[in-house]
Amino acid sequence: MSIKLRILSSLAEISAADWNAVAHAQKFNPFVSHEFLSALEKSGSATAKTGWAARHLVIEDAGKVIAAAPCYLKSHSQGEYVFDHGWAEAFQRAGGNYYPKLQVSVPFSPVVAPKLLGKAAALPDALIALCKAEKASSVHLTFTMDSDRALLTGKAQWLERDDIQFHWHNAGYATFDDFLGALSSGKRKNIRKERATVRDAGIEVRALSGDEIEPSHWDAFWEFYMDTGSRKWGRPYLTRKFFEMVHDSMREHVLLVMAFRGATPIAGALNFIGADTLYGRNWGCTENVPFLHFETCYYQAIEWAIANRIQVVEAGAQGDHKLARGYVPVKTVSFHYLEHPGLARAVGEYLVQERAAVDDNAQELAAHAPFRQVEQE
Repeated sequence: MSIKLRILSSLAEISAADWNAVAHAQKFNPFVSHEFLSALEKSGSATAKTGWAARHLVIEDAGKVIAAAPCYLKSHSQGEYVFDHGWAEAFQRAGGNYYPKLQVSVPFSPVVAPKLLGKAAALPDALIALCKAEKASSVHLTFTMDSDRALLTGKAQWLERDDIQFHWHNAGYATFDDFLGALSSGKRKNIRKERATVRDAGIEVRALSGDEIEPSHWDAFWEFYMDTGSRKWGRPYLTRKFFEMVHDSMREHVLLVMAFRGATPIAGALNFIGADTLYGRNWGCTENVPFLHFETCYYQAIEWAIANRIQVVEAGAQGDHKLARGYVPVKTVSFHYLEHPGLARAVGEYLVQERAAVDDNAQELAAHAPFRQVEQE
């Protein structure tokens, strides 16, 4: 037969052109690009040593890559943002081994992106076969796109899990003021007040992309990232080399928002630019200024998206506070295959209840969206 399945222990085993041809078959997403995933591996951020051993699946037809999936054999559940620690603890209390498991995702990135790439119909069964071959407990596809869901929804062995993020949507705004005009008067006044507070504190904020980004900016951002990462996770996930490699290979797809006091950078937010979406990733600061987080992470992203006709801004995982700043609740979907029938049954029953709770929460949050009701202000 001309069809061949390969399992890669590194992105270096496939050319960027072959991988990207299926990764961007629908539209460009920076997080599944060969450049981004390779930077994670080559920088030492996502490797077997850090608990992310590559098991990327590639399907070839007559030597041509037609499908792929970024997949990792994992020894822990860190850096995923779809939390299964409770499943692991329960299974291990019952005498099972939850690790290793297979994770089909972008390491450390809670962004909605395709995970089953190209002509992917055969990939779900291939992942189950890989799970058995690796003696893994499970397979997890997180933050999936519609194309992934079309292949997995309704298949009994794949359990659906839902969650909520907050995304901003561009309703054809010409300016940031146009966006503010769509908000209720209270929310509009609050955002203007927050932005004015940052300006009055003597802070200058710049949105940099491509060749506007200089090595010194990464030096400063690394300091911000280390401060935030140390407080949130104890040990930051990404290495300094990762940012250097991103600068070298894909800085045209980076938006780095930097805040300065005079000539000194004091805060920054890292974003990646997709075909129609701006993805917020990391933020940090060395000086606490009221509302500076909102300015660098949310308002600057919205302003840049409007100016560049970007349709969506994803601002990362969680955060009800985003609702008051123009971001609305959006359901995210993951799928899980659990090898042990008893564990699959127990988790499946739990997820029925969890999905209902997520739906209720989404409706409640949507009811508090910041957009004005006509003639009700």
